[in-house]
Amino acid sequence: MSDQSLEIFAELDELDMAIVDDWQRDFPLTPRPFSLIGQQNDCRESHILGRYKALKEKKVLSRIGAILAPNTIGASVLAAMAVPIDQVDEIAASISSHAGVNHNYERENELNLWFVVTAADRQSVDQILRDIETEAGYPVYPFRLEQAYHLDLGFSLRPNRTHTKIVRAEAPDLSCIQSEDRALLTALEDGLPLSGRPYMELAQKLGWTEARILGRLQDLSDGKIIRRFGCVVHHRRVGYKANAMVVWDIDDQNVDAIATRLARDPGVSLCYRRNRHGTRWPYNLYCMVHAASRLDAHCVIERLNMQVNKDARHHTILFSSRCFKQRGARLRQASCVPSPHAVAAQ
Repeated sequence: MSDQSLEIFAELDELDMAIVDDWQRDFPLTPRPFSLIGQQNDCRESHILGRYKALKEKKVLSRIGAILAPNTIGASVLAAMAVPIDQVDEIAASISSHAGVNHNYERENELNLWFVVTAADRQSVDQILRDIETEAGYPVYPFRLEQAYHLDLGFSLRPNRTHTKIVRAEAPDLSCIQSEDRALLTALEDGLPLSGRPYMELAQKLGWTEARILGRLQDLSDGKIIRRFGCVVHHRRVGYKANAMVVWDIDDQNVDAIATRLARDPGVSLCYRRNRHGTRWPYNLYCMVHAASRLDAHCVIERLNMQVNKDARHHTILFSSRCFKQRGARLRQASCVPSPHAVAAQ
């Protein structure tokens, strides 16, 4: 990570970094998780809770919660639209007003608005896409997930930490899903309560027992429905200022082998295969690269292109220029509430 990321890290001490970095995955599924984390850091539970609350106030920590395998509980799709420059803000605000939209970015491409729609089922997702298209007056291009090779989105707060990348591409076990799980995951959408007995607090909200909460979270994690359970950070706030989506047009019979290689690169945060849209969008392999600067991102992209070599017919890079909306996916059905023009530059 380059020196451009050091500004935010100067605000965090080693304890801050440890309690976030060490628990971005496999957060303790025990009745008093913050006590356990305190014991490992020679701190009282109350002090650890205070640190987590302060990290949320600083917008370093988004939440402690679950990252779900896509299209397991609920349905989702990545979509894009080509919008005239002078209408971007207006149409982006309209897109963000839909409760089912949880990510909405402007990217440097003719297809310049990219957003993710999540809803209870495929029919609801498709209806939201139709509504957005009607409101905007421009075609919406859906890019459905065909194969996930790496979906994690953990971001280290330790600027020079070396680590072995965890690639989690195991197929989720849909048989482990129970009808009650949607209620649990909906209750977790805003994150685990920052209290001494957070799972008990969830249990009281749902009318369950604490043991039942812990058991279902463990089962869903074991079944890869929950891809990651732990601290979710605001990546721009912790120094990952450059966000690039890199796409390649690769022969379908070769894409799996190439994607598996790219997914292991430490600079790749997401890697997946999606459908093409004819000559308008011939790309089928996507990698997300999050880095401290554009220069750092280009270094990663050059490395990826060397691995792809002559297997790609074409590729293009879409850096994000603005983030209009970013939050965890919502499974509950909610009314559309217009969002302000959030224009935090990336």
